[in-house]
Amino acid sequence: MKSEVFDEKAAATRTGRQRGEAKSGSAKPDINKEEMMKKAQAAGTPGPAHKALDAFVGNWKAEVKCWMDPNGEASVNHATATIKSILGGRFVEEDFRGEMMGKPFTGRCLLGFDNSKQLYKCVWIDDFSTSIYTSEGKADSGNKVITLEGKSDCAATGRKDVPRKQVYRVLSADKHILEMFNDGQKSMEITYTKQ
Repeated sequence: MKSEVFDEKAAATRTGRQRGEAKSGSAKPDINKEEMMKKAQAAGTPGPAHKALDAFVGNWKAEVKCWMDPNGEASVNHATATIKSILGGRFVEEDFRGEMMGKPFTGRCLLGFDNSKQLYKCVWIDDFSTSIYTSEGKADSGNKVITLEGKSDCAATGRKDVPRKQVYRVLSADKHILEMFNDGQKSMEITYTKQ
């Protein structure tokens, strides 16, 4: 008698698992693979936010203003940048070359729009540090102003998680500006003019 009860419970459990029920007896959600594929394709398809990145594509001359003291005079350097659209228009990649503190400076930027999170995202690396700086944010004015925020450590002062902000402003087909702020203070402004 005892073995029959056990066998009935075991059989019910096996049958429930075969029907896709969870161990608790609740049914698993019905997974529609076709619907999942449509959602994945939509998330991976470039749209208007990606098209807005075309404003940055090209060969640029750059005037770089840096402020060590927000109330002081800016130092001014010149640089060049090559920005290209990559991976089917999903991202733009920047190769930036100039001077920093009297030495040659090279940086790389990857900028794109994440459809799933509905945010612009940016990654920056350069040959003056071993850090990877990431930031994210939204656009205004028909994607002509993109504001990104992140945090980074300052090797010079030892401060950790310093709030940083970047503001990209598209002024025309031949000009855009990148403003950078550290802890609320403007530290850099790069004016890009198409070559």
